[in-house]
Amino acid sequence: MVKIIIIDYKMGNLFSISKGLERAGADVSIISEKINEFDCDGLVIPGVGAFKLAIQNILPFKPAIDKFYKSSKPILGICLGLQIFFTRSYEGGIFEGLNYINGEVIRFPDNKSDPIPHMGWNTIEIKKPDCPLLENIKNGTYFYFVHSYYGLPENSEYIIAITDYIVKFPSIIQKDNIYLVQFHPEKSSKAGLQILKNFIKIAKN
Repeated sequence: MVKIIIIDYKMGNLFSISKGLERAGADVSIISEKINEFDCDGLVIPGVGAFKLAIQNILPFKPAIDKFYKSSKPILGICLGLQIFFTRSYEGGIFEGLNYINGEVIRFPDNKSDPIPHMGWNTIEIKKPDCPLLENIKNGTYFYFVHSYYGLPENSEYIIAITDYIVKFPSIIQKDNIYLVQFHPEKSSKAGLQILKNFIKIAKN
């Protein structure tokens, strides 16, 4: 069975994502203490909350994340777990991120007709259908979002899918073995489960 580790850095709903991964067929462990390296097939970094605290809490894990990234095994970042991979965020100030993805995390522009945060079901427009995370996912599939900020990479080649809310923003990003989704697959019904199954398949292969 594929072994997946979830990093518990006190910024996510671990129960939902762990159960989702288990339903998708993974052997799931949660790591909350600083370790030198992750012994697993795939690494998941969820996230709910504010960027500043997230970065403070994730930094002790960065050396182990670096090693895992260099191993070419897959990493999945979810929502805030997507944003922390960027160079910096402007949420509540200017804060440096993990800097795996050159780019910035910015807030949706104010819009009288569309409330912020972006909350609820929305569709994705697939730009790169060959991405293995999208196997059996159709263009226009609905996923569940909750966020006020989004990551904008400098290199548009990393953008796998976009979503339209006030602006068109990247909702799936891939760089090498890092897969990032702005939505919550664990809250996105069958489509979200398929994303998790695809990630497990990537880890298996």
